[in-house]
Amino acid sequence: MILSLKIAHLALVIGIIAGVFSLIRVGALVIALAMGFIILVGRKTTPHRGMIPTYLPLVIAISLFAMAIALPRGL
Repeated sequence: MILSLKIAHLALVIGIIAGVFSLIRVGALVIALAMGFIILVGRKTTPHRGMIPTYLPLVIAISLFAMAIALPRGL
């Protein structure tokens, strides 16, 4: 599980770098997927977390994913 978290954190960095270099859609998709994965793995390791620390970041990740899909083709 540690390796998968390291890969997810690496994907976050790749998404940020992609966004810096004007690949906004790709960067947003990679960040959203990595963020969702990190949240779900964190939920399994600490099952007694509250609703807000668990579901608010997940809603933000889903919103980021939807925003990336809704972006125009030129970006």
